[in-house]
Amino acid sequence: MAWEILFRRSAKAELETLPRKTKLRVAAAIEALSLEPRPAGCIKLQGIQYWRIGVGDVRIIYSVEDGRLVVIIIRIGHPREVYRRL
Repeated sequence: MAWEILFRRSAKAELETLPRKTKLRVAAAIEALSLEPRPAGCIKLQGIQYWRIGVGDVRIIYSVEDGRLVVIIIRIGHPREVYRRL
């Protein structure tokens, strides 16, 4: 069963600002979350209910709602910036 992928408005804007090649790789990784929301290599962030995966030097921060089968993309960006304002 596929999980639904939802974006915060700010995460969608962050995705659009990425270079085309990077955007395609990040979009593919996000699409893969619809099949496996906790893939090998994902990391649970401490102190909050968010997960992260890396695509090159871009981090995708997301939450998983198991009861509704929903993955919510919270932030997308460089590690230096993405952990601010979580």
